Amino acid sequence: MENEQDIRVGIYGGTFSPIHNGHVNAAKLFMEQMRLDYLFVIPAAIPPHKQIDASDDPMHRLNMCALAFGDMDGVVVSDMEIKRGGKSYTVDTLRELSAKGRRLLLLCGTDMVLSFDTWYQYKEILELCYPVYIRRESDKMLDAMIVSKLTKYYEESGKMFRKIVGEPMELSSTAIREMVKRGEDISSLVPPSVAEYIRLYGLYRED
Repeated sequence: MENEQDIRVGIYGGTFSPIHNGHVNAAKLFMEQMRLDYLFVIPAAIPPHKQIDASDDPMHRLNMCALAFGDMDGVVVSDMEIKRGGKSYTVDTLRELSAKGRRLLLLCGTDMVLSFDTWYQYKEILELCYPVYIRRESDKMLDAMIVSKLTKYYEESGKMFRKIVGEPMELSSTAIREMVKRGEDISSLVPPSVAEYIRLYGLYRED
């Protein structure tokens, strides 16, 4: 049962390679609409569902997140999954953050909603948190698939995914990395401090 006195803690995990304006916008909407007291932004060490480049340095991703959220009150950029090492399973993070008097809300994107039932211990994840999702695209073809999945999760767990309302910001970290490789300008797609960090450390460029 929900307790209105609980501290509301949002959890926003991902690869963030690099973090971009879409991520930042989603975090702001998450904080505002779910009335969060705190938001944990947690870069994964090794994401279970994504292939990362062999040259990936999680500390660069952590540093870029810290730069992107440096001026946002209530945001905690955490290295807990990087410190844990290995594959970053959401259930382990939720177990670590769970505490009496703390209500955990987990932010999911469209791709996460559609694949949620393939996650490690996904039913326990739904026991440990209140899931929230945000559309990162405006593809109407996905509407029925999303409704079907959300209905399945509700029937299995009694947990309804709450929806964040907002215009999708269709940005892709993969596309941004490719733009950097081609020497294209990404200044309108990532926070200025992140663009400067990528330039300074020569990230995502061909050797």
